[in-house]
Amino acid sequence: MSGQTKPTIVFAHGLWADGSCYSKVIPRLLADGFQVISTQNHLNTVADDAAAVRTSFARAAGPVVLVGHSYGGTVITAAGTDERVAALVYICAFAPEEGDTTLVDQDKYPPTPIFKHIEIVEGRIWLRPSGVPEFAGDLPEAEQQLVWSTQMAPLADLFTQAVLGAAWKHKPTSYIVGSNDRTIQPELQRFLAARMKAKITEVASSHVPMLSQPQRVYDVIVDAAANIGRRSSS
Repeated sequence: MSGQTKPTIVFAHGLWADGSCYSKVIPRLLADGFQVISTQNHLNTVADDAAAVRTSFARAAGPVVLVGHSYGGTVITAAGTDERVAALVYICAFAPEEGDTTLVDQDKYPPTPIFKHIEIVEGRIWLRPSGVPEFAGDLPEAEQQLVWSTQMAPLADLFTQAVLGAAWKHKPTSYIVGSNDRTIQPELQRFLAARMKAKITEVASSHVPMLSQPQRVYDVIVDAAANIGRRSSS
């Protein structure tokens, strides 16, 4: 794939994170000649976050591979309907049906341990320090502290907002399942990936494989980029 034909990789982050959560994957992609944009979501409304991601497409040099982690999967599900998006990659992520909320699928499975370690302060949901090992337990302690320090907290009703659009119904999709995830049930991830007819990669990771196993995540993104136009969702 020549530099002129490589797609742009656009990232959307989830809760208790910001665009820097992809800091271990981005250098690998840049070294391989990809243009990369890591968007910043305010976590106020799904519609606003999807709009922020779409705005970044104007800077893309070519077609877009849109990557979303956790709640970022909800964001790319909406934003990915844009015609400039050629493929989707979900990382331990939600992927609602058209018109559903993020909670619709989550409520089908038992709560994960992370829910014992959150608090609502001034209308936003924060991760307590005690919850970081549940969220990112396969990172060194110093990196876990950095995760907590850089977290962005969502409005408390973010997961109850309807999602307009379901890009995965029409775009080639890949899904990374974290089999040791204690934030989103691995069985929920497998269900969502199967519903999307995604190309599935399973890794023995916490909720943040882009930080704990960045090479695996890089490999999935590069594969999605290389296969644009070669496979399509049913």
